[in-house]
Amino acid sequence: MSRLRGPYSSVLDLIGETPVVELTRFDTGRCRLFVKLESQNPGGSIKDRIALSMIADAERYGRLAPGGTIVEATAGNTGLGLAQVGIPKGYRIILVVPDKMSREKIQHLRALGAEVRLTRSDVGKGHPEYYQDMAERITADIPGAFYVNQFANPANPLAHETTTGPEIWKQLGEDVDAVVVGVGSGGTLTGLGRFFRSVSPKTEMVLADPVGSVLAPYIKTGRMEEAGSWTVEGIGEDFIPPNADLSLVSKAYSIPDKQSMLAVRDLLAREGILAGSSSGTLLAAALRYCREQSSPKRVVTLVCDSGNKYLSKVFDDFWLAEQGLAEREQHGDLSDLVARSHREGGTVFVGPEDSLLTAYGRMRRADVSQLPVLENGKLVGIVDESDILSVVEGPYDARWDRFNAPVRNAMTAELHTLQADQTLDALLPVFERNEVAIVFDGEEFIGLITRIDLINHLRRNR
Repeated sequence: MSRLRGPYSSVLDLIGETPVVELTRFDTGRCRLFVKLESQNPGGSIKDRIALSMIADAERYGRLAPGGTIVEATAGNTGLGLAQVGIPKGYRIILVVPDKMSREKIQHLRALGAEVRLTRSDVGKGHPEYYQDMAERITADIPGAFYVNQFANPANPLAHETTTGPEIWKQLGEDVDAVVVGVGSGGTLTGLGRFFRSVSPKTEMVLADPVGSVLAPYIKTGRMEEAGSWTVEGIGEDFIPPNADLSLVSKAYSIPDKQSMLAVRDLLAREGILAGSSSGTLLAAALRYCREQSSPKRVVTLVCDSGNKYLSKVFDDFWLAEQGLAEREQHGDLSDLVARSHREGGTVFVGPEDSLLTAYGRMRRADVSQLPVLENGKLVGIVDESDILSVVEGPYDARWDRFNAPVRNAMTAELHTLQADQTLDALLPVFERNEVAIVFDGEEFIGLITRIDLINHLRRNR
């Protein structure tokens, strides 16, 4: 079938009818594994479907007046969908977003014109800064505002029951043995589960859940456990959403963050599909399910959103290392705390003759506060923000000349260094002097350790 069609009247007409691709470069046992590319929706995620459905439903039943305000608590993608659909219709969009969400999602939301209110991601329901509770308060304070509440809105699962499910059924030739989904709001699970229960009783609904979420343990034991923490965005919960009909689930897998990250990076490297972190959880669970089967089955899962939203996280080696999610050799010494190892080519540095403007630019791009100064591969100094400021501050006249001054003029050349085989206790006096730890292995420069690197290390090894 040709993919070329005549012009559409609106980008909203592009929501849905996403393609399905078979994964052929993974070990799927005796099964065939397919992915539905929900990342191809105009907002980049499966949540475009429910945004269109929930706004249309609110308009139909008079809960959303022309020019009104839409408020939602969201991990990002539902907000993107609501902004994608609602802003062209003339609605004001206010979104309450947990602070663990990726920078790209937040920038995308603001670029669309949505108002983003960041709140804590480390608190649960009932806390005043919990994102759903905050969204409800904001709604109450704005006359006529519509709180979408994707977690309990029946138009959420309805979108998948009437569009996503029938599409999968048709695309796979009306032969589907298992569907692997995650649960954020529960709409995908419930909508697809209802559809396949009606047309294909053999089809199993399989839950992919991050370790730390309460959902998979509840399915396995029937007990609510205390929620932990997880890095994957968009799926996993610390409560059971009203929209999540867990009775539809035949099997549930708890997937560690590290496994999710490796899976989604493998999906890009092997199949050329750039997907988000939750897709890694779904893929890892789908592969486990496939490999457990003793007979051939046709299994489908979802690429929930595009990996473009996670380039600063999932696809950043240094971020993964900071989170303890990278496959990185451990030496049992201070070199394990160095986030950007010079041995591995990860160090961001300047030369002594580079300009202070160059140093400033590299600090900004790498999101660091200091840089080692290397000359012919040897460490000759270190320059930080205060060093640059001390040189460039002053009258406007000749300011650019000061920015163009060489790093040598500002850097600290008297260096206090540590050897990699020293203990963590050796770091504390360095930090008390407001310095960064400079680590060597003999004569070889290894890299820098900052306070945040130590905090990350202590957090990972609790």
